[in-house]
Amino acid sequence: MEYDEWNPVYERILQSFGFDRRADERARDVLASLTTPFEMERLADVEGATVAIAGAGPSLESPDRLERAREADLVFAASTAVDVLEERGIAVDCMITDLDKNPETVRRLTHRGTPVAVHAHGDNVPAVEAVVPDCADASVLPTTQAEPVGPVVNTGGFTDGDRAAFLADHLGARQLVFVGWDFDDPTVDPMKARKLEWAERLLRWLERRRGERFGVLDGRRGDIETIE
Repeated sequence: MEYDEWNPVYERILQSFGFDRRADERARDVLASLTTPFEMERLADVEGATVAIAGAGPSLESPDRLERAREADLVFAASTAVDVLEERGIAVDCMITDLDKNPETVRRLTHRGTPVAVHAHGDNVPAVEAVVPDCADASVLPTTQAEPVGPVVNTGGFTDGDRAAFLADHLGARQLVFVGWDFDDPTVDPMKARKLEWAERLLRWLERRRGERFGVLDGRRGDIETIE
């Protein structure tokens, strides 16, 4: 996805949450100062592949979800989904995170050569400054939801999970399968619930752009606000 396609949606997200674009841009600039361009060729295997997009919802631990992740060609996992999958012997090919939960996993994966898409936004600058310098730079894919600058890219998406889907799409994945996604998780706080609503809208937008139907949206499409 190109930034001019993403920007109108980003504007709606900013308005919906009252976020400050300038804060996102400042965070992006901090991340840019700590990283170098990521070699996208390292993720060349994504083109034409079936990619499991693993969310960190409670359902990820169910046997059928775990089996779907195992059967996929590649796994892109959001945040703590990485830990759940690895504990069950399922390798992750890319981690997507805004550094809000498991920084040691981020550091460990980069040093073993697993790409980690590290996201900077308005309120995570302290985490970016604390974690990124300890990572293996070649394995850090720096991302932003604002305009891309220098080594920092924007392939679309808002939450860790839907950013994983947009990244896989950007890299040419043939099919996306979703595991560990719980849009109606009653344990999340109100802010997280609103973010999940946006993630759902963004996935609906993405599946329409791809001409694909994501199973995770079955039974829900009629209630999802459309993004044109």
